[in-house]
Amino acid sequence: MSAVRLPRSPKVLVGAGIVGFFVILTVVGPWLAPDNPSATIFPPNLTPSASHWLGTTTLGQDIFSQLLVGARATMVVALVAGVVATIFSMTVGVAAGYLGGKTDDGLSLLSNVFLAIPGLPLLIVIDSYLPAGGRSNAFAIGLIISLTGWAWGARVLRAQTMSLRNRDFVEAARIIGESRRRIMLFEIAPNLLPVLASSLLFTILYSIGAYVTLAYVGLTSTAVWNWGTMMFWAQANNAPLANEWYWFVPPGICIALIGTGLALMNFGIDEFINPRLRAAGLSSKVRRASGLPRRPRLGYTPVARSALRTSPTTTKIGVR
Repeated sequence: MSAVRLPRSPKVLVGAGIVGFFVILTVVGPWLAPDNPSATIFPPNLTPSASHWLGTTTLGQDIFSQLLVGARATMVVALVAGVVATIFSMTVGVAAGYLGGKTDDGLSLLSNVFLAIPGLPLLIVIDSYLPAGGRSNAFAIGLIISLTGWAWGARVLRAQTMSLRNRDFVEAARIIGESRRRIMLFEIAPNLLPVLASSLLFTILYSIGAYVTLAYVGLTSTAVWNWGTMMFWAQANNAPLANEWYWFVPPGICIALIGTGLALMNFGIDEFINPRLRAAGLSSKVRRASGLPRRPRLGYTPVARSALRTSPTTTKIGVR
């Protein structure tokens, strides 16, 4: 186990770098914006130049400023939805898996209902009942998106909890008289951290897609700049037909990059929790001993295969 070094995985490093860049952009993006994204003070339909890096809209707004300012709302909604949905899925999943019985039946039924309901139509219905001020509140939108993003993680955590509830360390905690709440929080939950981290990254990725989709179809406040709002106004002003690619391509690239970064980090976590995939976190010395390349190709997951050694009386299976 000491040979596993998760931070050395190229996927984790590249993914963390991409996500870290956008997190920093979330904080400093509005301060770096050269102009007010809503100001109509420039000539319309300017192509990218030194004065306007991404050109201007048909109303004379600076697109680069919109991109920088829009990063904050997009990432804040995604983080709020991801954290809230992960906490909810952990609560439901661990409680259902550990308590069992009628509690498990009721919570599992609730999870299955939310898994069966299409997420986007439900989001549209709930969002339509928000007041006008709520549609511009990033925290309110994040809470709404979290309602449709917790069920998958709850099912996974329930299954993992059921595999842990009869382990020796859990039985020992019951024998010494620890309460159910303490066992779930301090005995079972720490053993689910890799799964929780993977669930959080997946939920953040889902939240970005959901928020951008809601903004693109015009269901959020168009006065709040985010990457979906940029594509909404680009579509409304026929930017694709006018070949104004600099209006809608940059937000699309940002969405693709943050999705790629989250996916790479998720793959790295999977390599860490799956013993068959831990070759990506092995040290160079162990790699050479296992016959694996020193630096695997980015995007591919090397597998450390078992070496079978058969003797007349026993069979030993091990990783060299």
